[in-house]
Amino acid sequence: MNPRRKQRLIAVSTVVVVIGAAIGLMLYALGQNIDLFYTPSEIVQGKDGVKPRVGQRLRVGGLVVPGSVKRDENSLAVTFDLVDTGPIVQVSYQGILPDLFREGQGIVATGHLSAANQILAEEVLAKHDEEYMPPELAEAMKGIKHVKPQDANYN
Repeated sequence: MNPRRKQRLIAVSTVVVVIGAAIGLMLYALGQNIDLFYTPSEIVQGKDGVKPRVGQRLRVGGLVVPGSVKRDENSLAVTFDLVDTGPIVQVSYQGILPDLFREGQGIVATGHLSAANQILAEEVLAKHDEEYMPPELAEAMKGIKHVKPQDANYN
């Protein structure tokens, strides 16, 4: 092999290895900071056959079970239950809840799984009313028939 070609091959190989290592390190760093989204059923039963592990950072979304909100009188600690279509997950949160938070309302909580069905939330976000529609869109949809699906748990 020509010495010049050998030198080019070594240079190209080095660049490919360095770029591969940089991409590998970026993917590893991103994997540590990703918050996977789960529903209460997926936390208890697993998502695609894989259950989240205790201590894993995640986001969970569902409806606040009516009658489940318990507030500590001496602090800002709140516990409540979340449900979608199946099992219930308990969420504990320390802080001020959003103004739109209420029983029967959809919320998304970010935190860590502390037990098989318990979340220690660091952030709680209340979803906006899904029936709100901008006036322009409401006007455009006047002639379209839409039937809201009935939820067996919350009629």
